[in-house]
Amino acid sequence: MSNATRTRGSAPPALAPAAAARAARLTAEGPRSLLLAALLTVLAVCGGDAAARVFPFGPRHRAVNDLANQFVPFHAHLWDLLRGRADGGLLLDWQAGWGTSFLPDYGTYVSSPFAPLVALFPRGDIEYAVYGITVLKTAVAAAAMTYLLRRLGPGTWWWASALGASYALCGWSLAEGTYNPMWLDGLIAFPLLCLVGEWVREGRRPLLGPLVVAVCWVANFYTAYMATIGAALVLLVRLLTARAGTADAAGNAAAGPASGAGAGSAAGAAGELSSAGGGGAGPARRGDGGRFGTGARLAVVRTLLRAGLTTGIGVALAAPVLLPVFLGSRHAHPGLVREFDPAPATDVLARLLPVTYSFSTPAAFVSTAVLLLVAALLFRREIPGRERWLWAGLCAAVLASMQWGPTHLLWHAFATPNGSPYRQTFVLSGVLVLTAWTGFAHGRPDRRALLGGAAVVAALSLGSLPSSFLTPWALLLTAAGLAAVAAALLLPRRGRYGVIAALLVVGTVVGQAAATTAYADRERLVRLDDYPPWGTGQQRRADALAEADGWPAYRTDPGLPRVAGNDPLLLGGQGAAYYSSHTPAVLTGTLTALGGGWTSRGRNLLSLDNPVTDALFGVGARWRDGTVVRAEPSAPPLPLVTVRPPGPAPAYGRSPFRNQELLLGARVYEAPGAGGACRVGTEVFLWAPDATGPARLGGYETRLLGGRPKRLAALTSLGVQQREGTAPRVPPGGRAEIACLDHDRLRAAVAGLRARAATRIDVRDDGLTATLPPGMTGTAVVAAPRIAGWRCEGGKAGAYGGLLAVDVRPGTTTVSCRFRPPGLRAGQAAGAAGVLLLTASLWLGARGRRKAEGPVPLSR
Repeated sequence: MSNATRTRGSAPPALAPAAAARAARLTAEGPRSLLLAALLTVLAVCGGDAAARVFPFGPRHRAVNDLANQFVPFHAHLWDLLRGRADGGLLLDWQAGWGTSFLPDYGTYVSSPFAPLVALFPRGDIEYAVYGITVLKTAVAAAAMTYLLRRLGPGTWWWASALGASYALCGWSLAEGTYNPMWLDGLIAFPLLCLVGEWVREGRRPLLGPLVVAVCWVANFYTAYMATIGAALVLLVRLLTARAGTADAAGNAAAGPASGAGAGSAAGAAGELSSAGGGGAGPARRGDGGRFGTGARLAVVRTLLRAGLTTGIGVALAAPVLLPVFLGSRHAHPGLVREFDPAPATDVLARLLPVTYSFSTPAAFVSTAVLLLVAALLFRREIPGRERWLWAGLCAAVLASMQWGPTHLLWHAFATPNGSPYRQTFVLSGVLVLTAWTGFAHGRPDRRALLGGAAVVAALSLGSLPSSFLTPWALLLTAAGLAAVAAALLLPRRGRYGVIAALLVVGTVVGQAAATTAYADRERLVRLDDYPPWGTGQQRRADALAEADGWPAYRTDPGLPRVAGNDPLLLGGQGAAYYSSHTPAVLTGTLTALGGGWTSRGRNLLSLDNPVTDALFGVGARWRDGTVVRAEPSAPPLPLVTVRPPGPAPAYGRSPFRNQELLLGARVYEAPGAGGACRVGTEVFLWAPDATGPARLGGYETRLLGGRPKRLAALTSLGVQQREGTAPRVPPGGRAEIACLDHDRLRAAVAGLRARAATRIDVRDDGLTATLPPGMTGTAVVAAPRIAGWRCEGGKAGAYGGLLAVDVRPGTTTVSCRFRPPGLRAGQAAGAAGVLLLTASLWLGARGRRKAEGPVPLSR
């Protein structure tokens, strides 16, 4: 008797010689196709910036809006974390906002896999680092889309590169993503999630699929959410357009090896497509997508359920970051609530063309090559009708959903954004590119289809003429691109004609994108708020702050004038300034009650330069008037923890001066005398939150910038009263209050608190421990906002005037508090559940495959 032989399934069918040759060619062309797409993208972005003479290629800077206020400072803070130089850690940031939760900010701004690359640059070159990461992300998006296109069907390799680059160089990327670099992770996520959909459709990559989803959602949950919706729509269309017969199977078999799939997996995919088509071995009829019966519908439902499970597991794996981000938003100071106002149709059409710019319309430009191929698809009768109209219908549906209120809210997680209302536009660009590539699986369009497609593009351009966003360059580049791409499609493929065709298409893609980049660069500086870029002045300020730093013995505030919204993260030190989507409501409320100022409707908090608040929050040094000013040796700053006598917590009123006194526990301000003048020797402070304009006292002048609901001017010093009877001049606008600070009273009040202060404080990345003087009772107050997430041992974490507080009972010698961001524990539990689900799904899948293979035959 011979040895038993185990047979696991049947051998995959051999590819036909022509298909095998094509598969080998696709595999060989894969890397250069991806590299070409990335190279074209870098060339267009950098070329456009150089043409506009924008950083790093010219004197014009890029420091606008949130790029300067948030993204560069948060990347700088990540640099400090990675190099071990930050005050705080992943959970708690001690530098900004007097101490805030960092995990939500990490998950919102710097959780991208590309973000840690900043550590490879010098700290002073942080703007170069962010620019380099921005360009790199755009190039990776081009390569990812190119890979997806090659994976979906056959076509000329350099055409895949050109279309992949067109996607990465869409108007959304060039006009909005470039100064919101965290959104560019969504640009990468869309083709990756579509690829996951393909794996689900074929029953492949059960482990890698959920992991890719998890990485996309961690990198930037906001745009990943939009990309997931778009990928789901693409998967649905792919399922509905699956054709019966061997033609589609051959296409998948040829495309499979290009993506690393073997012949067996390609055959399996073809088998599923055949069953989804309703059965039958013959080719689909002309203009028909094949039958779509009950079996096909069930196959679609099963695939969608698998896709849902894959996505759910991936999101669960990302939950340790996602849930703290979500709850951080719930505890944040509310931003602007606005109603969605759809853009006029003419403006939408104009934004399909190159060299246009607008903040409140969809930046839908995606190269004339893509528009022509999409339009030509409608006239290609050799392509099954279901395939043509479903892809065209998907493009139209995505565009229409951007203009309708309910679906607009769906795209943006049911909240109209505070800013650009078309943040999902990159999904439309991706769908247009996929639709353009669909025709290549059936060959190039003929003259009739090209003529019809060109007519459609011309009609769209004519429809945009009434728009004020249309520029002469837009029409000129559209016409030139239309002629160049049409000529490229009509030229023979081989020899020098093929090279000319490639140059025409590539020139159109790169030229239009570079021109759009340059135009957007110029327009942003004109239309958006801009801030001083990093230079020698900022470096000198950062060096001076680092030299004066004494944390945790005292805080060093980066002071005014501000460079950006997050100066403590950018320049160093520890201050009140903070700007984030997660700015805690309790922090904004406390700072406002104490006389602080803000912009962005309360989410962009400013440094508060005031002796009383400096004493309360232990500020021992601050930047002022071009130098670091240290606290007087006779009045050293208070430690981070002090014990207040037993009694009720302060209840704030309307006056910030009275509120400061309530938190200090002493009267230190005097009311002005007759005519609004302060006593000689006292320091004059003005609080006029809604005033805009100059305020003067004698020869001293300062300028206020207030006006709710957008801005609030901080209380400000007008200097020491030098002459009796001199009253300040206050700009008009709302309520104004003047108070006179007696520094002798302040020193006495601080000395009294210092006698009840902690003798030792150990600050950690997730909390602090303070040793108290013996015999203390009352309330231990930590000079940090009482944000959600604090827990204290030996007593419940409470609030004292908006600050973290703990009851101190007789015999208490230490106070220890730990911070855990809300949602972290639940997120960890969800992540563990995701691991269990992933493990179970892998085991069940393996078990099902073994059962499908049947009993093991024995041979003699």
